[in-house]
Amino acid sequence: MAKRLFVKGNEAVAMGALEAGCRYYFGYPITPQSDIPEYLSRELPKLGGEFIQAESEIASINMVLGASATGVRAMTSSASPGISLKQEGISYMAGSEVPGVIANICRSGPGLGGIDASQADYFQAVKGGGHGGYHIVVLAPASVQEMYDLTMHAFDLADMYRTPAMILADAVIGQMKEALIPNPRPTLNLPEKNWVVRGRKHGEQRVVKSLHLGDGELEAHNWHLHGKYDELRKKEVMYEEFMTEDAELIITAFGSVARIAKTAIMMGREEGLKIGLLRPITLFPFPSEIIKKLTERCKKILDIELNTGQMVEDVRLSVTCGTEVSFYGRPPGAGSLPPPEEVLKVVKKYI
Repeated sequence: MAKRLFVKGNEAVAMGALEAGCRYYFGYPITPQSDIPEYLSRELPKLGGEFIQAESEIASINMVLGASATGVRAMTSSASPGISLKQEGISYMAGSEVPGVIANICRSGPGLGGIDASQADYFQAVKGGGHGGYHIVVLAPASVQEMYDLTMHAFDLADMYRTPAMILADAVIGQMKEALIPNPRPTLNLPEKNWVVRGRKHGEQRVVKSLHLGDGELEAHNWHLHGKYDELRKKEVMYEEFMTEDAELIITAFGSVARIAKTAIMMGREEGLKIGLLRPITLFPFPSEIIKKLTERCKKILDIELNTGQMVEDVRLSVTCGTEVSFYGRPPGAGSLPPPEEVLKVVKKYI
């Protein structure tokens, strides 16, 4: 039997990064993600890596840009306000087609808000939170195991598509402890990094940049990026279906809320209610096609989030004509996590 470890979600992110070959971390402490830099500050030097607690979030994301431009695997992590400060750098990485991984263990906002679990950073993550109309890959784990596995996958997708990739989780997933099987990283045929910055003595000069001033150059570059996002939509969508085959109402939820919804669904099934779950794992690219397919038969969707309504907008854009989309949200605050009994009570209003 494979070895099992009992670890925090945040620690699983750090472990997955090391297994994926990340040897450079730049970050700044902020609750509730500080376990990630704490773990990496201890373990990276043992592997010959570099850990730098930067003077700010702005500095740390630009250090990731610089390191990644040389071809190494690098990452940073933060929580909501810190991710806001990183947005300019993330935009520069997207515009420069530089890979890298960012972990956002969300806290509540807007502003400083608090440290309660929240999913209010969905818009920021999937719509390109900085300037310039870009996207990044966004992965939403719902367990400690997925924090590990999806972090490794994020590094691979970042290299494959030359784009930043984000792990979007909340304080519940980041701080909870569960059993983890530390699976080895799968072997992939990743593209050669023939674009990385190097000195002249190695041959032709290479430049990594996001500034395009030539006639028609920037338009062509933006269409190139757009094509890459379309390719992601075609090839890299990930989701989980749970009891959707005969469902008369399907819940859409991601992260920690999807776990609660699963329990509510099993409780409802015991009462004879036909309920199912569609859990997006990639928030970008969003699983629009599977939602469209499911709503060709099931015409009732209940979207549940720890906010006042964000992913629900993408759900509404994805469903077939005539589908009723309802929303139930719990914005951050004391006791903001809805128990399964509460979710089931809401479900009964719409089924």
